[in-house]
Order: sequence, then structure tokens, then C-alpha cells
Amino acid sequence: MIKVNDKAKEKILSLLSESGKAAESFVRVGVKGGGCSGLMYDLDFDTELKAEDKVIEDNEVKIVIDKKSMLYLIGTELDFSDGLNGKGFSFINPNASRTCGCGESFSI
Repeated sequence: MIKVNDKAKEKILSLLSESGKAAESFVRVGVKGGGCSGLMYDLDFDTELKAEDKVIEDNEVKIVIDKKSMLYLIGTELDFSDGLNGKGFSFINPNASRTCGCGESFSI
């Protein structure tokens, strides 16, 4: 479903460790309306599962996705960059037909 590359894994595990909640926390990934291309990615840490959530694990990272967002994220890779061109998590989504210049939003 969603792949977590090694750079993203290292950063996620580091952030969870710093928070002191690594054992009970997971990464919540979703899609919501907005941005210049129509849809935006949503990524956050959470500790509570909802009835419509799907739980997956890749590269030692527990990821939770709501059913609606799953359709948009099949085959997506989560990446992290800390280079000069920008710092943060990014989504490499093979389903996106168009993305905005900053990579924050997409359309299908």
C-alpha cells in the first residue's frame, strides 16, 4: 500500500523517540481537499484508531490510513529530504496525474 523509504523511516523513528511516545504512536496519513491542485496530503502522529482506519506496517513504521484516502495512496512512497532545496516529508504518488510546484497538492 504505502512504502516508507529509509530516510523517512529514520526521521519518523527519531521524531517518535524524541516525543517519548514511540511505543503507542503511529503515523496517520490521509488525503483532504485543498491546495492549488485540488487534493492535499495530510501526515501526523496519532495514538487513537478510528473504526474506518486501516493499519499497515512498512520498514518498521506503523501507518494508519482512513478508507477514503486509501484509494488515492495505493503505491505511494513516503520520503524525507533535509537538503538545501527543502526539508520535510514528501509523497511519491504514482496515481497523481498533476502536482503543484511545491509538491503539497495533487490531482488524479
